[in-house]
Amino acid sequence: MRFPRFLLAAALAATGLAHGATPLGQYNIDTGKISVSGLSSGGFMANQLGIAYSSTFMGGGIFAAGPYNCAGLNNYTACMYNASISTSQLSAMQASIDSYSSSGAIDPKSNIANQKIFIFVGTSDYTVGPNPTDALQTQYLNNGVPAGSISYVKRSGAAHVLPTDFDSTGNNACSSSTSPYISNCGYDGAGAALTQIYGTLSPRNNAPAAANYIEFDQTPYTASNPGMASTGWLYVPASCASGTQCKLHVVLHGCQQSTDKIGDKFVRNTGFSRWADTNNIVLLFPQTKVDNNTHPTTTSGSLANANACWDWIGWYGNDFAQKSGTQMAAIKAMVDRIASGAGSGGGGTPPPTGSVLPAPTGLSLSGATATSMDLSWGAVSGASGYNVYRNGNKANALMVYSTSYTDAALAASTTYSWAVRAVDANGVEGDASAAVSGTTLAGSVHAGTCTTASNYAHTQAGRAYQQGGYTYANGSGQNMGLWNVFVTTTLKQTGPNYYVIGTCP
Repeated sequence: MRFPRFLLAAALAATGLAHGATPLGQYNIDTGKISVSGLSSGGFMANQLGIAYSSTFMGGGIFAAGPYNCAGLNNYTACMYNASISTSQLSAMQASIDSYSSSGAIDPKSNIANQKIFIFVGTSDYTVGPNPTDALQTQYLNNGVPAGSISYVKRSGAAHVLPTDFDSTGNNACSSSTSPYISNCGYDGAGAALTQIYGTLSPRNNAPAAANYIEFDQTPYTASNPGMASTGWLYVPASCASGTQCKLHVVLHGCQQSTDKIGDKFVRNTGFSRWADTNNIVLLFPQTKVDNNTHPTTTSGSLANANACWDWIGWYGNDFAQKSGTQMAAIKAMVDRIASGAGSGGGGTPPPTGSVLPAPTGLSLSGATATSMDLSWGAVSGASGYNVYRNGNKANALMVYSTSYTDAALAASTTYSWAVRAVDANGVEGDASAAVSGTTLAGSVHAGTCTTASNYAHTQAGRAYQQGGYTYANGSGQNMGLWNVFVTTTLKQTGPNYYVIGTCP
């Protein structure tokens, strides 16, 4: 049913969502200057992203984390608690990188050698410790990263924390591994990481504007992953919001640092926004959430994710460190969305004429039901994945890595037009395929049928459209309220592609 706008606002305020759940924005991003940092499980995830999507990420800042796929081959305890990681263990991890690279499960490993890497660990860090970070450095060297492209800092007396050089309310002592794991250690970790990745920076702004922090809706990108929160955060400098081409840096919190654990402390108190504000850097802070359900992991038995860690042990699938991993793909989809604004491209210039990928050929439809249609097409050489467009709008939230796709939640007895575009390793879309039209089956849908769903789901299914942040019913054009996954509306179909807000017996 439809609620008056003031009641809707009150309901959202009561759940803490009144100022959140805005759609993720698109900005003018230099796609050659996308990087990632993270602490602890976020550090493991930053390393995974950098290796799996090495065509996208040109550098990484790894705070207190070990090497790629360590917990995919060993119990996770062998990858932390200052455990020594042997040469044979590193060789097994390298074999997985080699295999994944050959199969296309990750981008070509040759890209890793071009990355700029920052590694930090405290000498009093007994949660991860220097031995795993030593192995991480060795892994990067083994993959061709020059020693001069790695900055490795071991901070005396620092515990398992994200180090800063300023005080923030509620922080723990630098020597103590306690919540919120953010400490004034007299060392600017954010500045050091960003400098290693991007080079000399302009002086930071110690009072970044509160209005530049944006809470956004993560749900279109998470594929219902039980370990990811419904909202994430952005920091967008005013220059980037006004259209200046900017860099993009992903910042990943550690275990027990998600917003359901410490609020927005990681977003605001780690120092990254101070540097981003004066150096044209958009910051993406994806968020996990507590998951108390037990899941089988790759090599560590069945475990819950009660500390809201990023998946570096296989809670959500054995492909957790590959491009197809649900959390990996979710973050990459957010990166692609942010970097899809007007003017985005490498080096501040558009791609050269003729450099875009060709259009997929052979697009065909099959398996029509009342609510879905199967699509398939020919592979495009050089494609990292594909995007599917329905009636001119992108249908897939996450990139499609195969040459087939099932478009679901469609309206019955409705004709749609589909096209497909290949996406290269830099996230640039190629030419669109020839459009193919098809009609869903009648099923049980008839005039008078009601469907209750979120406004976002209604638009995805073709029962409504969004404009200016609001949702409107197809046919009648009735205003259904805000366009997001939290506002639920019942639509009554009274004719072909004609819907009104209503109820059914």
